[in-house]
Parts: sequence; structure tokens; C-alpha cells
Amino acid sequence: MRIDKFLKVSRILKRRTVSKELALNQRIEINGKVVKPSHEVLVGDIVGVTFGSRKMEVRVLSIQEVKRKQEASDMYEIVSQSFVEKEERNE
Repeated sequence: MRIDKFLKVSRILKRRTVSKELALNQRIEINGKVVKPSHEVLVGDIVGVTFGSRKMEVRVLSIQEVKRKQEASDMYEIVSQSFVEKEERNE
């Protein structure tokens, strides 16, 4: 599954266009590498998303095309959350 679609289906982000925009602005990483919106995500990957001043890393537990809201959080587990300094975001 594409990373932009995974972020939407898992409800980490509300809209696929938002996840696509973040990827185009180099704010999405998979296993430490900046990726494009079309990059495939696999079970076990560590996905890092930087939105605003917050960075969140999640481990992909499952990939499913459609998930109900109550089950969406079963697709990932949060590995870490942190706040990013302004200087780091500009690099």
C-alpha cells in the first residue's frame, strides 16, 4: 500500500491529500529515509511523520485497504512522539 493511503486509512492523518503534501515536503520517512507519496509501506516498517512541531514514529502492524474507525488504530503502534525544534524543521 502507498504511504499516503496508509496514513489516511489508519487515520494517522485525516485526508490523503494532507499525507501526500507532507511527503512532497519531505516530512514523511520510512525506516529513516525520506519517501515520496507513492512509496510502498510494509508490515514492520517504522514510519516517521513530522507535522507542525510534532514528530511521531509508528510501527506498521497490518495493512488493510479499508478499516472502520474503531479498528484503524490496530494497524500501527506508536513508537515515539516528540517535539521538533524550529531549526530542525527548516533543514
